[in-house]
Amino acid sequence: MNRPSRAIHVLLFLFLGALPGFAPVAHAQETARAKALGQKLMCACGCNQILTACNHVGCTYSHNMIKELDDRVARGDSDDLILQAFVQEYGLKVLSEPSTKGFDGLAWVIPVVAPILALFLMWQLVRRWRHRATLATAGGPDISPELLARAQHEASRESDE
Repeated sequence: MNRPSRAIHVLLFLFLGALPGFAPVAHAQETARAKALGQKLMCACGCNQILTACNHVGCTYSHNMIKELDDRVARGDSDDLILQAFVQEYGLKVLSEPSTKGFDGLAWVIPVVAPILALFLMWQLVRRWRHRATLATAGGPDISPELLARAQHEASRESDE
């Protein structure tokens, strides 16, 4: 090989070796981590959809939020830091799940406790209905058999007349 072709080969080798450093960074939405974080966020446009599922045509909110999520994931920010940044910018409504702390913990407890409590109350109600006292026949003073026979005899005699 002559010197110019050898120099070309060396330059070509160096150029090809440097290409991976210049390769475009993959979108973070293609990673499992970014998809998981996108599922924890709501779109801020008011559509009440998960960020990665917002299907409004031309929704600038979801586009900007996904771009911001991509940038933060690409920078290597922690999940908590990313979620906290979105909460600071968009408020608590941006989270798809309520927090488990304080009063928000009721959102996790009530769906479990309410049906159990309702079933217990229904069970108590049915049990009370079933154990209701049965009504006794009307009673009065005891009547002697002779007096009862005499009353029947007089009643039949009056009906014959």
